Amino acid sequence: MKFKRFIIFIAIIILFLYFNNNYIYTSKIKFKSSKIPNEFKGFRIVHLSDLHSKRFGKNQRYLISKVKSQKPDIIVFTGDLVDKRKYDENPPIELMRELVKIAPVYYVTGNHENWSDNFKSLEVKLKDYKVNILHNEYKEIKIKNSSIYIAGIDEPSVQIEVYREYSITDSELKKCASNLNKNKFKILLAHRPDLISLYSKYGFDLIFSGHAHGGQVRIPFIGGIVAPNQGFFPKYTSGLYNFNKSSLVVSRGLGNSIFPFRIFNCPNIVVVTLEK
Repeated sequence: MKFKRFIIFIAIIILFLYFNNNYIYTSKIKFKSSKIPNEFKGFRIVHLSDLHSKRFGKNQRYLISKVKSQKPDIIVFTGDLVDKRKYDENPPIELMRELVKIAPVYYVTGNHENWSDNFKSLEVKLKDYKVNILHNEYKEIKIKNSSIYIAGIDEPSVQIEVYREYSITDSELKKCASNLNKNKFKILLAHRPDLISLYSKYGFDLIFSGHAHGGQVRIPFIGGIVAPNQGFFPKYTSGLYNFNKSSLVVSRGLGNSIFPFRIFNCPNIVVVTLEK
């Protein structure tokens, strides 16, 4: 009898972990700003992050269907498509070649791309699929006679010293933002949410980040336990945060890295709808 109970207990744990690591939770945010042009009212942005070479069904069918069902106008991906420790280009390729058929895709690198010696070959393939890779640069998204900016910066973790990472990001943001019209609505893609004070300094209205993995293990009603570059009980792990005149949207991400399990923290896609 005890053995039977033990088997049932193990089965429940396995099902719990499988659900927590494979069911994709969609969170929705309505973002209002007077700077959003009338033509962009109802503009839908699907935010993905931190795939870490994970698969969601054959050829990423489950993840792709979740994105497609949201009918996005653009898709943004904020880094860590691959994982340095278990590098595999195929899952990211399977995902990106289908996402670009749904909507334009804008992408910035994360720390795992920077740490990997193999990423350059994948980047070439992503460009072939017409993925917009933003290396410390910006583009305009136009609807009729109106437009908004979307900028992206590289993750600075090639440096060990934290102050050096900060100064690198500061320098790149300064160059990138210098050519932007201050009165236009500005979106920034940046892998790390912990540098929000720096992003806000350069007047970005809406910032998308990942990296925190939702705190990896979440305590209900409290939040995430630990996140890279934020330590224990991190501040920026999931959802919408306001900082000065900027707003930060953090995705819980899709895959895992060092720790193999998510607990009370399902893979996440975020849908942001712009409103006037």
